[in-house]
Amino acid sequence: MPFIAFESGQLTDEVKEQLIEKLTEVSVEITGIPKELFLVSIREQPDKNIAVGGKSVEKIKEELANKS
Repeated sequence: MPFIAFESGQLTDEVKEQLIEKLTEVSVEITGIPKELFLVSIREQPDKNIAVGGKSVEKIKEELANKS
């Protein structure tokens, strides 16, 4: 049984549903394995626990929101 693991910051339920659907869809297209056999796991980390370029994702999101 193929296993797809996706790790990220916090996601909405809608985004998680889309990820599960699309990751499975693409994997089926590439491998030819039936979608019923794929297992998808999404592991979320709090945005404050992930950093890029020395800044937490939480702070990066705040900065981007303030620019809008």
